[in-house]
Amino acid sequence: MEINVPFSRFQLCCLVILLCFPYIAFASGNPHENFRQCLTVNLTKDTSISQAVHTPANLSYSSVLDVSIQNLRFLTPDAPKPSFIITPVDVSQVQTVIYCSRKYGLQVRMRSGGHDYEGLSYLSGSPFVILDLVNLRAITVDAGNATAWVQSGATVGELYYRIGEKSTTLGFPAGVCPTVGVGGHFSGGGYGMMLRKYGLSADNIIDAQVADVNGKLLDRKSMGEDLFWAIRGGGGNTFGVVVSWKIRLVPVPETVTGFTVLRTLHQNATSLVHKWQFIAAEELPHELYMRVILQSRNGADGNRTIEAFFEALYLGEADELLDVMGSSFPELGLTREDCIEMPWINSTIYFAGFSGQPLEILLNRSSNTKSYFKYKSDYVKEPISEPVLEEIWKWLIKADQGALQMIWNPYGGRMSEISESAIPFPHRAGNIFKIQHLTSWTNGSVEESAKRISLIRSFYGFMAPFVSKSPRSAYINYRDLDIGMNNEFGNTSYGQASIWGTKYFNRNFDRLVRVKTAVDPSNFFRNEQSVPPLTSW
Repeated sequence: MEINVPFSRFQLCCLVILLCFPYIAFASGNPHENFRQCLTVNLTKDTSISQAVHTPANLSYSSVLDVSIQNLRFLTPDAPKPSFIITPVDVSQVQTVIYCSRKYGLQVRMRSGGHDYEGLSYLSGSPFVILDLVNLRAITVDAGNATAWVQSGATVGELYYRIGEKSTTLGFPAGVCPTVGVGGHFSGGGYGMMLRKYGLSADNIIDAQVADVNGKLLDRKSMGEDLFWAIRGGGGNTFGVVVSWKIRLVPVPETVTGFTVLRTLHQNATSLVHKWQFIAAEELPHELYMRVILQSRNGADGNRTIEAFFEALYLGEADELLDVMGSSFPELGLTREDCIEMPWINSTIYFAGFSGQPLEILLNRSSNTKSYFKYKSDYVKEPISEPVLEEIWKWLIKADQGALQMIWNPYGGRMSEISESAIPFPHRAGNIFKIQHLTSWTNGSVEESAKRISLIRSFYGFMAPFVSKSPRSAYINYRDLDIGMNNEFGNTSYGQASIWGTKYFNRNFDRLVRVKTAVDPSNFFRNEQSVPPLTSW
């Protein structure tokens, strides 16, 4: 098999030795000590055990565990903690962790960025280890062939930066937040401001390297098309450890244009949001992605109002954009002063909220956005009427200022051209937009957390008549343990799995189950909403 990401001669030699000779293992009465000894003997010797493995007895344990946890709901003393955190520096060490974990009965949770909404990459109700891929983040960009290999521990920001180093006319359709890890982002579909032009991140993956349940390293040819299909949108921590991805880079113009325009109720926000639903997906060119962010705030007159932020990326110059908006959405009143022309790489900083910062901020893996939060998702197939919008405003206004937010992400364009069965992500033609429902808070008291979670659940219930039905679809990368679960870390029955599986994957769920049954029949790779094999039911 051809290895397409850079490794040293020593690492490759160790990898060959690891695959060709039996593991040395132990059989004492303590499975945790056995696991530790298994790692000590079998991890490659270029990284000492103290550097690669962190236990509660190590001073490094808490900092390594906490650094990438984004949801403070799960950064509490009573949250489940791993017995070990392993931070491998080469692929052979990933294979070792799989082998030792299986042998001694420890679950493996994989983490690349820690942004998963329900903390499933670092929580478990059973004894577990975290396989943190933070040190596996090599990126090799081949601008001549418009491809790149990126390891799963890299962040979206690091990927953008490395592409920008090589080319001013290549980009990649991934997310807005630069600290998101590509491992979870790609495996769950992943999308961003070029969604309507180029589809999902997963639509642009052309090869991958996966360590399977037996620790064997597979590429696209050796894994087969079924498994390659499943890992591109079937959800992380399900089919194996994807250690690297080969992606197709996409052409972008030398100059792109962005804008963020705010309108309130006094500035016809209701009619503008209503009109947006009819044009954002179907009438606007594929090169224009314009989303809407909705929230409430206290107005200058002391009364609560609605803020509607129209935020857009256009793959072209401002004059072209003004022509498009003038013909399709003149009601917004976009002006030349609203438009910001920039290279594509700078647009990634603009939409991340770092305008004016140097490009190197994309290399910052730490996040200053940690909070307590609960998010949900919906898909909308029919425009929401103005009277219903006014009812939505009442919900946003009744809540504390900013306590409820919505982000409406337009579909159409390339998304409507790709078959719903091309990859596991099924939400294609027929969807006007996706809603992300958000609530976040800074007071971590039990009372405040319960209040906020109850609020978003009630609002989600209110929205049921106005969104997709049979199923009421949801987005796998916005995992929501309210869907089909009896408790946050309980076992998943067939009935529960079919509920959330159908919402996330629609008719693709059954194929995912068949792939899972073929590649991991013992359900070693699992979380509370991973695809289960038939044998586990």
